[in-house]
Amino acid sequence: MCIRLGFWQLDRLEGRRYYNDLFRRGMQAEPMDLERLLSTGGDGPLFDRRVVAEGRYDQAHEVILYGRTLNDRPGNDVLTPLILADGRAVIVDRGWVPFEMDDPPLTDAAPPTGGVRVEGFLAPSEPGGSHDAGVNGAAASTYTTVDLRSIGAQLPYDVLPWYVKLQTQTPAQPEGGLPIPEPPPELTNGPHLGYAIQWFSFATIAIVGWTLLVRREVLDRRRTAGPH
Repeated sequence: MCIRLGFWQLDRLEGRRYYNDLFRRGMQAEPMDLERLLSTGGDGPLFDRRVVAEGRYDQAHEVILYGRTLNDRPGNDVLTPLILADGRAVIVDRGWVPFEMDDPPLTDAAPPTGGVRVEGFLAPSEPGGSHDAGVNGAAASTYTTVDLRSIGAQLPYDVLPWYVKLQTQTPAQPEGGLPIPEPPPELTNGPHLGYAIQWFSFATIAIVGWTLLVRREVLDRRRTAGPH
């Protein structure tokens, strides 16, 4: 069991290294037009691909992504639809705001008006979270996951099946203003190698300990039996 768990951790380490390599290559690649990427499928996985999209923000229908942190500060993220040229929309995670800012639309974190060009990372829908039910049939305004199907169901236009984690936009938010875009993830190998070493160590201890116990049992029996 310990040996199998050790190899399982090595498999997870290999998976983490594979993901990190994909992300680094994606960071180095030129961003691709969002609609073209989704229509063609691109090369390789779409997760965390750099994309660009142009449209206009619909702040009237933005929602809050509840319970997000930035540098250990509690807060929320702001999800705002970006209406594209064909009338569809992509949900844009515009970034972090302080915890007390939880009643959209957020006047103190308003997006640019008019046309805007956004660049960020592509991310899949996150079903399975919860959201408020609204008041008197009103649309939900707070979510715990980016559930694109649920969010799209209350919008007057179609929503793309992926969303964008904003990195930069033109025109930009005011200097030092809110929301603050989420920084790229820190790429590490995680604790998997250390866990693998621990499991292999436990296996070694078990084997060596069992061998010593058997040897002592044999010696005790010989001493009990006495000389022949």
